[in-house]
Amino acid sequence: MFLHKLRAQGWFELITNTQLGCSVPELVEFYANCTVIEGEVTSMVNGEQLRFDSKTLGEILGIPYTGFDVYVQEDKTVLGAARLLELPRKFSQQPNLQTPQSVKKGDMTSLHQLIFWFIIKNVIPRAQGQNLADAMDQCLMDLMDKKEQINLPAIMIRHIARIANTSKEHDLGYGFFLTSVFEHFGVTLQKRVGAQLLIKSGVTPFGVWVYLD
Repeated sequence: MFLHKLRAQGWFELITNTQLGCSVPELVEFYANCTVIEGEVTSMVNGEQLRFDSKTLGEILGIPYTGFDVYVQEDKTVLGAARLLELPRKFSQQPNLQTPQSVKKGDMTSLHQLIFWFIIKNVIPRAQGQNLADAMDQCLMDLMDKKEQINLPAIMIRHIARIANTSKEHDLGYGFFLTSVFEHFGVTLQKRVGAQLLIKSGVTPFGVWVYLD
């Protein structure tokens, strides 16, 4: 069922591509130099200028760049009061819930737990709060569950902006996806580690998280 949902989004080939690789030095430099203005990302990596929007990113990754693209991390009211209540009722399996709230992973069905894990590792990657789905998580989970298109490139760019502009220590997401972008723009990689090697080491092939000093 989960693989069908990946295919419905148009992400199956990307996510299951074990030929992807990741180069952490370039990832760190990308975020250190990154700016996002009106949906366009610019950065400098190993002397190469990078510039892309959601359309270009989608074309590079070979995935759709249409669909739901609202980033509700900060302003959850954009979902509307009814939706904010409908989502936790669904995922907590408490149809009589009276107030919107985050949902514990342990209260979800097995399939919803898997979708939640996928969302927080690949769509809006993070290392914290991995046992609690907030409104943003629930919204994306619901769309994926219903096979309604998510504009992953647009969501990625909004999340990249959040990572690049925060003053807090933050994990760096989209390692494998962004390494493909670096290669597209002709960036010479210092150390490209293949997904297959990371799989053998027990590391997820879908993303990488490191800290900036």
